[in-house]
This record gives sequence, structure tokens and C-alpha cells, in this order.
Amino acid sequence: MSSTDNILAASKKHPKPADRVFQYGTAGFRMNASLLDSVVFRAGLTAALRSRKLGGQTIGVMITASHNPPEDNGIKLVDPMGEMLENSWEAHSTELANAQSDEELVQIYKKLEASLKISPETTARVIFARDTRPSGPKLVAALVDALEATGAEYTDYKTLTTPQLHYLTRCINTEGTPQSYGEISEKGYYEKLSSAFKRAMKGKTTSGHITVDCANGVGGPKLTELIKYLDKASEGGIDIKIVNDDVLKAESLNHECGADYVKTKQRAPPASKAGPNERCCSLDGDADRIIYYFSDPENGFRLLDGDKIATLAASFIGDLTREAGLAEELKIGVVQTAYANGASTNYVTKSLKLPTVCTPTGVKWLHHAATKFDVGVYFEANGHGTVVFSQQAVKAFHTKEPQSPAQKNALDTLCALYDLINQTVGDALSDMLLVEVILAHKSWTPKEWDLTYVDLPNRLVRVEVGNRNLFKTTDAERKLVEPQGVQAQIDGLVAKFKDGRSFARASGTEDAVRVYAEAATRSEADDLAAKVAAVVKQNGSI
Repeated sequence: MSSTDNILAASKKHPKPADRVFQYGTAGFRMNASLLDSVVFRAGLTAALRSRKLGGQTIGVMITASHNPPEDNGIKLVDPMGEMLENSWEAHSTELANAQSDEELVQIYKKLEASLKISPETTARVIFARDTRPSGPKLVAALVDALEATGAEYTDYKTLTTPQLHYLTRCINTEGTPQSYGEISEKGYYEKLSSAFKRAMKGKTTSGHITVDCANGVGGPKLTELIKYLDKASEGGIDIKIVNDDVLKAESLNHECGADYVKTKQRAPPASKAGPNERCCSLDGDADRIIYYFSDPENGFRLLDGDKIATLAASFIGDLTREAGLAEELKIGVVQTAYANGASTNYVTKSLKLPTVCTPTGVKWLHHAATKFDVGVYFEANGHGTVVFSQQAVKAFHTKEPQSPAQKNALDTLCALYDLINQTVGDALSDMLLVEVILAHKSWTPKEWDLTYVDLPNRLVRVEVGNRNLFKTTDAERKLVEPQGVQAQIDGLVAKFKDGRSFARASGTEDAVRVYAEAATRSEADDLAAKVAAVVKQNGSI
């Protein structure tokens, strides 16, 4: 049988649901798992095409729905350096996913092969993994059918966190090169992080223990494994107390726990039970987001979100580059989205004196903007983010001749951070170790970290509309260009509030518009959000 015949035969086992339109978005394809069989099969075809287009480099595939409820699942593709799938290929994957028949699917596949000048003789290589959702194995079977139909070589890494899959993809594609990223195994991931953590700590000690809520997802067993490679706090390591790590009870995934729960509900998960001023953090279901928080005896629940993690990292790395004598030659910048709290942007530009860039929502946009700096720090407010280093920065860390013990110390710490931080994607486990290193170096409690700046009160409102496509934005989603006249109304409302800021943007996944508002007081933020939401509602019908 030819590859065309193989794809046709395999596709018949995975029929597309009628009247469904699929869209590869920021999180790949994500929806109720019962609708995903054909989507995953066709994403497997995309992965094989992408690998062949890149001369046989390995493409990663992750089956996960992150912070979504247990009945959902999703699939996303990972490019060779561990980054998100190139933008133009999202359209190719969407086109394949929406082919109405098996025959049309083969036609589109052959058309892409021809138009993109892809040789079917090139060996395609794909690796894949999944999170702990019960729908995972069935979807993996659909993916394997696609890879076998296209003659791709593949490796199943079973259950992994999303960042581990990104890490392995980069390791495979850089093996034997000067950019080698680490040993190609899950064990190699733990060894790299734990070794870098010990070097970065430099004999400093963490204070007390940290309670980690693993969202009853894949992060639980993987953090348990990582702990085996880390020393106890008394030995310059860290004491970790794990909660919400039940991966056997499917319905408990992300239920009243996890980073999204903490961020949106503004409270600790019921299972946390941490004492006053004790450090806590929550991962999401696939462990690529992290949110810190603590209970302040005077002020109650205190959230340390992605903005706070970004400013902590930027401050620490900025200090280290100055101490290392590299401040003049390396450019550090912070990348945010419109959802970043205005107080954090103010703190970065005025206190840290670093440039900020605002991009549209979605990690791929932040990551791309971060690579324009020698040290690019990016975090979405939801806790998804990392730090990326340019080759020039890495070379400087390793080749600069230290003029003093303090300078050598700073250079050594920068080298350790380069290995500790998972630069392929936001990684909750790596980011947690980074935060712990910084707090240990600064001898800070979470309260001292929280006091670096005070968030402006803010409110996020979801407004259901008849047609979200009526709402079109510009200026990194901060201003509406359509419907006409709506932005002028929003500007008029904002002008009436002290420290007022508000924007509206269409959801990427549902017929709704997100309205974000900030103001000097909580009641004013609520009032501004309600007024802007009313304007959106009024203009949201077809």
C-alpha cells in the first residue's frame, strides 16, 4: 500500500464529527475528549509533515488539557528547539483537522506535501507523551495510527509534564551539538534541575518548608520523583510538602485546586492547610504554570502571581549581571501581556529600570518577544512563564574573567540559573526552584517579596456575546478597533477613575469577551469593570 492508501485506511477509523469546526489555538486543540479522536489523528499527520519539512528533526506532541476539567483533553505540537509550533503551521493543522471526508483529508495532505516541498522519502521523527487524564491512552492510539500510516519513527514517553516533553524534544534535536541541552531521558531532566539548583543555592538555606498543590495532575508524581534528587533544606536543599497529588481519582483533577483555581478564586485550595506566612504554591494540571501565595495574619490571603514571579526574577538576574560586570553589554527586558497589573509594569520600569514589552495573550507571542533580549523574562499573570538567554549572554557568563571573588560568585550563579531554568517553555517545577533560590539568596519571606510593590485592585469579567468575532483589537489587545466607537466609550469611562485602566478582548475559545479593569480602590475597579462590561454587552449582539 502507498502512504496515501495507508492514510486513507487509517483515517476511516477516526471519522470527523459532522458540523464541527476545529481551530488550532494558543493551547493547540482543546475540548471535550469525546470530540478529539479525529483531531488527534490529523494532528499526527501534521507532526509527520512538519518533521519531514525540517529534514527529519524530531517534533514533540503533548496530549493534555492543562487546567481544564477532567472530561476535556487536547493536543499540541512542539517544534525542534522545544518551542511552540511555528505560527504558519497552526493553519496547516487546522486545515487538516477540518477536512470533511477521508478523501479530502488525503487531498489536503498531498497538497501540503507539494506546496511546502516536503519529500515523503525523508524520515519523520516524533516523540509524544500525555498527562494523567483517563482519555489519554485512547487518544494516543489515534496518534499512533497517524504516525504509522505516514511511516514516521516515534517514541512514546508515556506520562510526562508538558515542560518535560518540551525539554526532551530540545535535547534530542541538540544532541552532539554545542547547544546540547541535556541528557535525553526523564532522569536527565531531574538530574539537570537538581544539579543546577545545588550550584545556584551556594550553601544558602531555604526557610521552613513549602507546600505544593499539584492539582491532582501529572505534576504530583513528577515532583515526588524530583524530590529524590534534591537535598533536604538543612543540607542546602529544600523541604517540600506535597498536597493534591491523587492521580487515580480522575474527577479530582483541577477540582478545587491548582494554579487556575487559586488565581481566579483568590484563595488557597481547601487541602493546603498551611500556617501563617508559610510559602505555598499551586501547579496546574500539566505543570507548566505556577502561582505562589501565603496567608498574612494581618491581610489574609496574599497572591504572588506571574507578575510577581517575573519581577522577582528580573530583579535578581539584574543584580547578578551588575555584580558580574556585565550590565553594560547585556540587555535585560520583561515581556508582559495586557493582563499584567499596572503596578508591576510601573515597578519594572521605575524601580528596576528595565524595559517592558507588551504582547498579545499567548505564550508563543511572549516567548518570541523575550528572545529579542539577552535576558528575556516573561510571565503571564496566570503563572505561565520562563526566562530565556541569548547565546551572547551564555558566552559572557562562561568566558568573562572575574576580577574579584564577588564577581566570580555572580558569574557562577548566572551559569547555574541558565541550567536551572527550562528555557523551552513555562515549567512549574523549574520555576519553583528558581523562586526558592532567589528567596534564599535574598533571605526573604513571602511577605517581604509581596511588599516589593502593591498590586492595583483589579477585576476580570466574562461577558457572553452573540458573536465574539465582532470584537477586533490592536495595540497588543489593549484597544478595540471594532465595533467602531466602543473604544471611545471605554476611554471615556476610564478617564473618570483614578489609576483607571480597562480593555476588552474576545475569548479565543468561546463566544465571550473578557473585560479587565484596574483602579485605585477595589470598589472603583469593580465599578469600572461593570460599566465597561455593560458597554460590551450592548455592542455584542449580531
